[in-house]
Amino acid sequence: MLRHDQRLADLAGGNNVSASTVRRWRDELISLLAAQAPRLDRALKKIAKRGGEVVLIDGTFIPTQRRTGKANRRNYSGKQHRHGMHFLALTDEHGRLVWISAARPGRTHDNTAARHDRILAHLRAAGLGALADLGFRGLDNDVLDPVIITGFAATRTRKLTPAQKDANRVLAVGRAPVEHAFAHLKNWRTLTKLRTNPTRATHLLRALLVLTNLEVNR
Repeated sequence: MLRHDQRLADLAGGNNVSASTVRRWRDELISLLAAQAPRLDRALKKIAKRGGEVVLIDGTFIPTQRRTGKANRRNYSGKQHRHGMHFLALTDEHGRLVWISAARPGRTHDNTAARHDRILAHLRAAGLGALADLGFRGLDNDVLDPVIITGFAATRTRKLTPAQKDANRVLAVGRAPVEHAFAHLKNWRTLTKLRTNPTRATHLLRALLVLTNLEVNR
């Protein structure tokens, strides 16, 4: 059902049960799978224990159906020009998903979400660094011992030097696995446009993290 985004009514009719029964089975299964998703601190400690030095962090936008009411206005992303939910994800250096944040309104900025989840503090506690895109600039202002590396950004008055461009290219290569991880996650067609209640989106994404890792690692 999650892989092909099958409708509840179709599954119910094909199996001679009610749609409410199928919905209950789906929600129970998603809750069981989501409970197996690792916590942030445990995931980072596990990477450090096996000798890892860095993780890859990025945010992603999952479109949802547009809902009426003032409460849904914050789900509209001006960047994406549509309604949806924002998630943060961490992968190891090989691109294996290790953690997914709670769902937040689509207009949430990467830095805002990272601060809410205390990403920087968790990384320091685990003794790990992180590679991130420019959306995370300003999250780590420690010049002498930075934990989160974001590369360089050009401005209207200052262009990047050749050395800074080279550094950005190296960082982009190092971050490539996180894009592959998101590609694996979004192979689940149920994420094409979430029809579930946004309050259930966190459980759904964490359940899909568990299923994706089972599928990739088998």
